[in-house]
Order: sequence, then C-alpha cells, then structure tokens
Amino acid sequence: MQLAHIALDHLSISPANMRASKKPPKIGDILPSVRARGVLTPLLVRANGSPDTYEIVAGRRRFFAAKAVADESGNSDPLPCAVMEAGDDAAALEASLIENVARLDAHEVEQWETFTRLVTKEGRRPEDIAATFGLEEVQVRRALALGNLLPKIREAYARDEIDPASIRHLTMASKAQQKEWLALLNDKDAYAPTGHSLKQWLFGGQPIATGAALFELASYPGQIVTDLFGEESYFANANAFWEAQSAAVEARRLAYLEAGWSEVVVLGPHNNFQSWEHEKASKAKGGKVYIAVSHRGEVAFHEGFVSRREAEKARRAARGESEVEPVKPARPEVSSGMQTYIDLHRHAAVRATLTDHPGSALRLMVAHAIAGSHLFRVQSDPQRSGSDAIAESIENTPAEALFDAKRRAVLALLDLDPEAATVTGRVGDGYATAELFARLLTLTDAQILDVIAVVMGESLEAGSMVVEALGLHLGVDMTALWQPDAAFFELVRDKEIVNKLLADVAGEAVATANAGEKVKAQKQLIGDFLTGSNGRPKTEWLPRWLAFPPAAYTERGGFGTVRSAQQVAPLFEANSAPEEGAATDQGVIDEGERAREDTLTEVLEAA
Repeated sequence: MQLAHIALDHLSISPANMRASKKPPKIGDILPSVRARGVLTPLLVRANGSPDTYEIVAGRRRFFAAKAVADESGNSDPLPCAVMEAGDDAAALEASLIENVARLDAHEVEQWETFTRLVTKEGRRPEDIAATFGLEEVQVRRALALGNLLPKIREAYARDEIDPASIRHLTMASKAQQKEWLALLNDKDAYAPTGHSLKQWLFGGQPIATGAALFELASYPGQIVTDLFGEESYFANANAFWEAQSAAVEARRLAYLEAGWSEVVVLGPHNNFQSWEHEKASKAKGGKVYIAVSHRGEVAFHEGFVSRREAEKARRAARGESEVEPVKPARPEVSSGMQTYIDLHRHAAVRATLTDHPGSALRLMVAHAIAGSHLFRVQSDPQRSGSDAIAESIENTPAEALFDAKRRAVLALLDLDPEAATVTGRVGDGYATAELFARLLTLTDAQILDVIAVVMGESLEAGSMVVEALGLHLGVDMTALWQPDAAFFELVRDKEIVNKLLADVAGEAVATANAGEKVKAQKQLIGDFLTGSNGRPKTEWLPRWLAFPPAAYTERGGFGTVRSAQQVAPLFEANSAPEEGAATDQGVIDEGERAREDTLTEVLEAA
C-alpha cells in the first residue's frame, strides 16, 4: 500500500464501498474541520482501470466534504490517499465496513449486504468475518440471517419501518407467511401484527418456547422452529409438544412417589396452585407435591404442601380434639393479578437495592449453595406477569432501570455481549466455562462481589419469602423505586379497598365523604391528589402492600405477602445489628482484599 495525493476529479466512489449506492452522506459534523484544515486522514483507494483514476473504498464522507469545500472556494487541493493493491475485492469490502463500523454502527441490512458478498463471492467464513471486524460470531450470523427475509421486508427494515423484534420473529416465517404479512403492512386498512402479536400470528396462537420442556430436546421427534438470529426457539406442533411434556410430567410424578412423597397432584392449565389455600408440610408429616402445568407448557413443582383443612385436621388430632368443620378461608383482599403486580414490583426493588450490598448477596449465594437445588443450577427468574400491562409497568419502573444498568456493567466487566438479556442462564461447553473462569481470575474481589450481586438478583425468586427477608434486612425504600401507574389502579376493583386507598392518600375525612361514590370516581379522586390536579394538594404515597414490611388494609386474611413477611420477620429481629466482628457488605470487600494480599505475600515469601 502506497501513500499518494490525488486530485478530486480523479476520484470516484467504489462499488465495494458499503454505502456506494446510498444518497449523499451527511457531512455537517466534519465540514468545519475540512474547511479549516483540509482532509488529514487518508482515504483508502484503489486503481479502477482507467489511467490515473481511482475509486474510493473507504472515506466517502471526507470525499464529499472536500467536494463541498471546493465548490464553495472554487479551488481544490489533492486529497491524501492510501492506494491498495488492485483486484482485492475482499480486502476492499472489509476496509469499507471496518471504517464505517468504527465511525458509526452500520445498519444490519448494510452489514448483511457486505457480509453476504464476502461469504458468497470471496469465500470468507462467518468466524473469519467476526475476527476481522472485532465482532462476536453470533452478530455476524445474525446479520446473515436477514437473507431469509423477502427483499421488500429487508428494505422496509433498512428504512426503520419495521422494529428489530418483529424482524427477529419474521426470520421464523415461511416465504408464504412473509408475503401475507407484507401485504398487511402495505394495506392502510389492515392491521399488520408486530412484536409479541406477530409471534402469536405466526404460530396461530400462544407459541410454546423450548425452554418450557422438561424433556431432552435432542430426543424430541417433532419440529422445532428457531429464529435465525439464534435467540428464540419454539415447538412447531403444540400437540406433539404436549404428548412429550405429559410423558415427562408423569415420569417426574412417579419419581416423587418412589422418593417417598405420600401423594403427587398434577394440576392442569385451568387449575392453578393457590398457595394461600395451602400450608407447608414436610415429607415425614404427610406433605404432598403439587405439579402445576400452565397453558404455555411451563411446569412448576411445589414440594411439601397440604391444604389448610388437612393441616388444621392434623393439628386437632395431635391435640386429641375432635374434628370440627373448619372455617372457610376468607377471600383475599387482593386479586391474583394484583398479587403478581405486588410481587414483581417488590422483587424489582429488592434486587435493585441488593446490587449495592454485595456482602448480603454473597451470604445469599452461600445460602443457596447449602439449601441448594439440583447441582446448584442457577437460572434467572422469568418475571412472568401474565399481563402486558404488568409487564410494561415492571419494564418502566425505576428499580428495573437501575438493575439493568448494573447488569450491563457486569456484562461489560466479563467481556460478554452487552445486549444479552441476562448474565446467568448460559449454555456452553467446557472451554467456554474455562474462558469465563480465566476472566474472573483477573477481577478484584470487589468486582467479583458486584458480579455476584447481579447474579443473585437475576436468580431471586419473585413472590418468595427470600424477597421479604432481603427487603427487611436491607431496609428497601420503595418510595424511591416505585411510582403509581395505570396498571396498579386497573388491578384494584374492590370498592372497600379503593376507599381504603383513598383514605391513605387523602385522609379519612375525604374517604368517608366519598364512600358512596363509584369505584371509578374514587380512583379519579386518588389520581387528583397524586398529580395535584383539580385544585387538590399533591400527595406522595406508597401503598401498604408495597412497603417493607407490608401491611394489609382489611382483616380478611389470605394476603400472601403479609403472611410471608410476618413469618420471616422474627428471624431478623434478634440480629438486626451486626455483632462485633461480623462482616458487613463493605467488610466482605475489605476482608477479601486483605486475604488476597496476605496470600500473595505468603506465596512470594515461599518463593
């Protein structure tokens, strides 16, 4: 490669330049510099076959900026150029894309065009392209996957008329489905489904993800549809899935019975396990196993429970009392949807706070290791909401934004894909594990604890007593991590509860005066106080359900969050303050650093 100064009229844009066919680029950001100092960074060019003429492989914006300055002044200076060897199309494509990726992320469609030319015409492999551009191989394969789409869909995606989530789902569609969906998109009077609705449209209903399977996918005889980005996969035939899943559930049921459980109850999609109607009981005391199967194919195992009636009967028998008709459990004051809302918001707030307390996270991890699950398998809590409104509420909560920022920092620290959904839940071979282990060895103890805090946050079970235990121990301040939203008030439909909430927000006098009003009117009044509208004084408010510790508004009972908090609270009353010599969150970091220094000293002395 040689350096030369070439006149503007001897230069043209090369077809190898990844943006050769696009409209003139925006040059406003570099034009002042070119006016003042000219073009300082050489353009990458190669001879195009005509005498003394060259085509620009990389540097298109600098070329257009120089032309603009020449048109303004009437004078043009030769541009500094690095001249490539003639005929190397692959090198030219790579040089063009490298420059554009370094300057501004190229659109995936532009990457697809260039990567495809490198693969089909120059014989480059995806792993070679990834190494050249400093990308992960999955990013290259994701760009190449766009080749499965109809050209018109790719063009619409390049114009940002289709969102990335919809494109990912469309890579699973047949060409006939793509044509049908494109027709809907171009029809102003029709509705083209996008995002999650598009996925349901493609599968003719709720798709079943392969992650729900209890059985080994390698032995599954049916078809599995995978998006070409390699991020999601689903069972093409729901009946074939349910046949295999039912067999796996039956095998687990028999295994529980062989392990000595008195009874194993399998609950179908329309018969959910209601924890408030049951009490914990060990295997030795007649506890049963309940296997709950959702309509999405997911299976949850509830080990060691009996109904409240059975538990009361056993207690009376132990006291020698005759059996009496048990009191029917009171209807809980919150609906199942509100319970989910409460669980997920409290879960989000606790794990966000946990990231600032790595010492507590470490102790929680040790507790997991001791109490354990099968081989200490770590996976993220799915945060299933069962409602788009609740899911959107969780996504927009300040707690979730805070936790996601901490997660991105950990992904960067571990040199993992910064766009990955989770830190945990990875599937890799022994080398991948060894590679990650080697990376962890380079981190300080403080950095390791930051990683642990995020890992424990991801694997913290929503709605569990552990959330209550952490919330009490850490003193989680929900007022800073939650804000009233439409999803919360949509889930409150009980008139008595709405009036209690109004009393919370506006005072007993206002609540009493409006007790006869309809639920909608009382909700509107609450909204006026929370926003300071219609002459009402603005009020800061946190529902009792969401506080740590939580409280109920009525005497009905059956409110799982309050019961869980009451059960774990005594565990922390005796040790609310750390004993002398006990390690605090920061103490764990300091002790870890000192231990590491002491070990290093011992090694050096021994050497």
